Amino acid sequence: MRTDAVAIPASRARMLDFVALAKPRLNMLVVASTLVGYGMADGEPLGALRILGLLLGTGLVAGGASAFNQVLERDLDALMRRTRTRPLPDQRLQPIEAVLFASAITIAGALMIAASSNVLAAAVALTTLTTYVAIYTPLKRRSSFGTVIGAIPGALPPIIGWAAASGELPAKAWVLFGIMFLWQLPHFLSIAWMYRDDYARAGFQMLPVIEPDGRSTGRQAVVYAAALVPVSLAPTLLHMTADAYFAGALVLGLAFLALTLRFARTRSIRDARRVFFGSITYLPLLWILMIADRLT
Repeated sequence: MRTDAVAIPASRARMLDFVALAKPRLNMLVVASTLVGYGMADGEPLGALRILGLLLGTGLVAGGASAFNQVLERDLDALMRRTRTRPLPDQRLQPIEAVLFASAITIAGALMIAASSNVLAAAVALTTLTTYVAIYTPLKRRSSFGTVIGAIPGALPPIIGWAAASGELPAKAWVLFGIMFLWQLPHFLSIAWMYRDDYARAGFQMLPVIEPDGRSTGRQAVVYAAALVPVSLAPTLLHMTADAYFAGALVLGLAFLALTLRFARTRSIRDARRVFFGSITYLPLLWILMIADRLT
């Protein structure tokens, strides 16, 4: 009886550690953005079951990317306060276990996407994983430009959804990519500023680490947020959405820009946190506006 009582919690803990490798909460935004791309595309409806397959497959590939990333950065994660209790640096899981887990869910996810929609969508999903793991992950240690490169795979989920719905990638699809690409940069920069000491301890070449006065960090956050305003209005100009979306996107964009301007002026942790929370509020609201406009 005592052995069973110990084994059950231990098995559950291991299961939760594998789930943690996939970062499901973080990847919910990936899945939601894929759904937006699907909803905005011109194509034949896939049906509820195939849409579910697309979203589940995308979540699995995104989880695989997160797991591979943690394998590659396990030694660096051990040096940072906010990541040192992850399953690999804390040695609750072994690297080979994580690699096998990441490989399994990646393959399963890619096959699920291909089966539920098409090969193009699966190829975009695998491109997302490859650029994230093979390019962005090692580049973070070498250059602050890694943040910009990292925004590329982060902006591809709407493209997965669009490809799944239509089997092609026209200019309209890349507008969604542009929105998500530009949105990520103030988001990432605010995180980098808040945790700059942690990143410095691990040797990541983030902009706040190599330029600790924060002027460049604040300036770049403003530049990208300012560029996001016109790009976020492009769906209306391309007749993807109507005036209601245009007005809402303009208000959201200007409010987000105001947060980055304040952060650039003060360079305080409090204002960096405001940019961060503003960013995770901005994108879901923008996607909701876009889909609501499409449905009306």
